[in-house]
This record gives sequence, structure tokens and C-alpha cells, in this order.
Amino acid sequence: MRRFILLLPLLFLVVFFFYPLGNILRLSLTADALGELLIRPSFRRVIWFTVWQAALSTGLTLLLGLPAAYLFARYEFRGKTVLRAITTIPFVMPTVVVAAAFRALLGANGSLNRLMVSSFNLPSPPIQLEQTLTIILLAHVFYNVTVVVRLVGGFWGNLNPRLVEAAQTLGASPRRAFLEITLPLIRPSLISAALLIYLFTFTSFGVVLILGGPSFSTIETEIYRQYITFLRPDVAGALSLLQIVFTFGLMSLYARWQRQTAVSLDFRPQESGLRQAKTTGQKLMLGSMVLGLLLFLLTPLLALVWQSLVDREGQLTLAYYQALPTLRRDSVVFIPPLVALRNSLGYALLTVLVAGIFGLLTATLLAQPQRSGQAFRWRSWLDPVFMLPLGASAVTLGFGYVVTFRWLRTSPLLVLIAHVLVAFPFVVRTLLPVLQGIKPNLREAAAVLGASPTRVWREVDLPIVGRALLVASVFAFTVSMGEFGATSFIVRPNSGYLTIPIAIERFLGQPGALNFGQALAMSTILMLVTAVGFTAIERFRYADIGEF
Repeated sequence: MRRFILLLPLLFLVVFFFYPLGNILRLSLTADALGELLIRPSFRRVIWFTVWQAALSTGLTLLLGLPAAYLFARYEFRGKTVLRAITTIPFVMPTVVVAAAFRALLGANGSLNRLMVSSFNLPSPPIQLEQTLTIILLAHVFYNVTVVVRLVGGFWGNLNPRLVEAAQTLGASPRRAFLEITLPLIRPSLISAALLIYLFTFTSFGVVLILGGPSFSTIETEIYRQYITFLRPDVAGALSLLQIVFTFGLMSLYARWQRQTAVSLDFRPQESGLRQAKTTGQKLMLGSMVLGLLLFLLTPLLALVWQSLVDREGQLTLAYYQALPTLRRDSVVFIPPLVALRNSLGYALLTVLVAGIFGLLTATLLAQPQRSGQAFRWRSWLDPVFMLPLGASAVTLGFGYVVTFRWLRTSPLLVLIAHVLVAFPFVVRTLLPVLQGIKPNLREAAAVLGASPTRVWREVDLPIVGRALLVASVFAFTVSMGEFGATSFIVRPNSGYLTIPIAIERFLGQPGALNFGQALAMSTILMLVTAVGFTAIERFRYADIGEF
């Protein structure tokens, strides 16, 4: 009975992950859709654009992120901890919030255009970046720069600085020491970061859909348009199959690279390699890099807040927030925006409960001590199986649900299931390292004193894993609040179960100052909820243990 309870998450995965993916495979192979992808030039352009925009986004992110990684790896300065937290905030923001922030900053009626028009008396906004590749790339860099800072900067900071010092003592210039000593050493973390960023930008949905408009389409957005707009589930299925092959291929490449490049290096505590900026040149470089990072990361978010508080004439107003509880006759949604926020909060709380239970059961199962024998060999492959939802895009998951569970199509239960499946791997990876770190002799001592396995878990494991469970709950809450890809397929336009990210996207897609203002007001609320959640994660994280 106990083993059956522990295997409930695997049953959940089979029914709500593998079964929908199998349906997508069946749908794409029973039609002539795969041939249509190869024949029609428009589909080839979509696939090619997805590939090269992800490569360009990755390159630009590395270009901006490497100096920031060097800054955190080698210098100690006032406010460093705060700045590191700020670099992480964009990554945890929902995609609709990032898209709304860039519209608020760089749109035709954005803060920057308003400032330039009023300052220089211009007849029209000089910055025209809406529905261009430039604004998509900027949002992708904004979203992913923390991957470089965290992965490359953390690895770089632990390298022994004496290797570079020895090279410079032998006459190497700083440039040559970097190219011949530092770069080969950080290359594994650099390539790992590049692969992750490429995966994130390859599967980008909300940013391309909202900022790119109809002019730009990736595989993700084309799946959505083929099913929702053109009513072609066969073509959407073929594109989803292609997406699955790409994403799982990239994840396999990432995992293989991680294994092959795992070598022993001479690591040192980060503090041993840090130095203060002493010369004028170093201080200028440090100040310009810190200022540049702050401007790039905070300006869109501050513009979002500001634009939600001013009207078209630039006067302070709370009208957009005051309009959230009401349903206008010409509204683009069928419920008041505040009800969409309430729906999102309800989904998030239920996601915390369900994903927390399934995640705790899974982590407990995977953390059990290894024993010899056939019965325990399955654990070596069960761990990566539970992580497979991380490799499947939310758009593909949502499409699989609507073609598989038609009898649940109008039920809010399907939205909850999608949110749980998206949040579930985050919960497992947060809890598992803590459970694996519990010393076996604690459990053994309790068992010797007569405690049953259930009581051992309740009185030994649970108190230790309590803080990690709190962090996992906050992860599940914030992931659910910002989930957009799967929900955009499942929730119907006239549904009363609309979530706040869907409402934001629909308001942003409609003309009118009130629609735009309400979208920014909702985005600001969602941004604050996410930021508070991230702060709680950093506050309660157990000794910095966890994989996220």
C-alpha cells in the first residue's frame, strides 16, 4: 500500500503527460500534415525563424551576460547581494509581464517615446519597435541574462585566481590570460548556459505572441495559431511533434554535455578570488557595468509601474486599477479583471496543495536509500522520467490536453492539472537534495526506538524538510500565477475561469487607452506577487540547497 501511494505521481504522469503526448503523435502521423510542413514555404520560414532567432538571442545574451558574470565573479562591492537578486527578478517574471513591461517602455505610447516627444517637441514617437525583431530580442536578453550570471558567474567565481596570476607573471597580457586560461576553464559552464538559453528562446511563446504580433511566428506561436485561428489540429499536431523532437534533443544534448565535461578543477571559495576596485579605471568600469545592468533590468519594470499610474496626458491616476473590479459592456473578456486575478489565486493555491503532495511523494521515493536487487534498479531511470515535463513546452502540453480530454474541455479542472504538471518538477528538484541530505542514522535511531516508517517520516524527515517544502510551495504558487502557454489553449474566450495572464494578453491585443492601462495594472499586480514570491524563496531556502 505504501509503495502504491508513492507511485501515485508516476500514474499522474502517465495519464496527464505521456498519454496526451501519445495523442499528439497519433494525430500528426495519421494526417498528411508532416508532408505539408515540408511543402509549404510559410512553415519552412517559421521553422527557420525559430532556429535562427534563438541562436541570435543566445549570442546577444552571452554578450551582455559575460561582463556581468565577470563582475560578480571577481569584484566585491557595496550592494552586490541586492544587484544579484535584481538580475534574477526578470527570469522569474511571467512572460506576459515581461512583454507588457517592454510595451510600457518602448511602445508607441511608452515611457521613452513620451519623454522624447515632450522633451524635443516631436510630432510623432521616434521609437517604432512594436512588432519588430528588435523588441523580441531585447525581451529575450532581459529574460535570460541571469542564466549567464548564475551559471557562468558562479563557476568563474570558484576558479583559483592564481592560475591567471601565474600566467600574467610569465608575461601574458590580461587579454591573452583570459583567452588561454580563463576561457577554456569556463567553457563548460558557458556552453551549458548557451544550451539552456537556446532552449528557452527556442520555446518562447508569450514574448513572441505579444511583442511580435502576426509578423513573426515561431513553432510555439504557430501551433497556437493553427489550432485556435485556422482550426487545423493536424498541422498543429505535426508542429508539436517537431517541437517535442527539438526540445528533447536539446535537453539530451545538455545532459550529455554536463556528463562529459564534469572534470575535477582546483576550486576555491568565491571570497578568495574577490577584490576591490582600486584604480580609477577599475572604479569607472565597475560603476558603468553596475549602472548599465540596473538600467537594463529595472527600466522596463519601472516603466510598467509608471505607465499603470498615468493617463494619456501624463497625469497621475488610479483609474486603471479602479476599473479592474468592473465588467465593461465592450470588454474583451467576459468577467471583470479582478475575477481573473481571483481565479489565478485559486488555481495557484490548489497547485501548491496538489503539486506539493505529489512532489513530496516523488522526492521521498527517489531519496530512499539504495539497496541491491532488481526491485530498486528502476530508480536510476525514474528520476529523469519525472523531470520530462521540464523538457516539454507548455504550449505542446496545452494542445495535447485539448485534443485528448475533450470531456474536460469546459472544466477548470483541466487548467489545474496543467498548472500542477508544470510546477511539479520544480517541487521535486527543490525537495530532493534536502531529503537526500538527511543522515540515515537519524532514521535508524528512531526505528530502533520502535517508531514505524510513517512515524519516522513524520517526526524525522518532515521537520528537516519543512523549509524546503515552503520554498517548493512558493515555486509552485509563482509558476501557477504566471502560467500562460498551456492555459491559453485550455481556457475558452467566454469562460468564467479566465486567469490573469490570459486577461493581460487579451487586453494588450485590443486598442484603446483603458484596455492598455488595465493590462498594465494587472501586469503590475502580477509582477509584485511574483517578486514577493521570489523574495520568500531566497529568504527561506534551506542553506542555499536546491537546483533552482
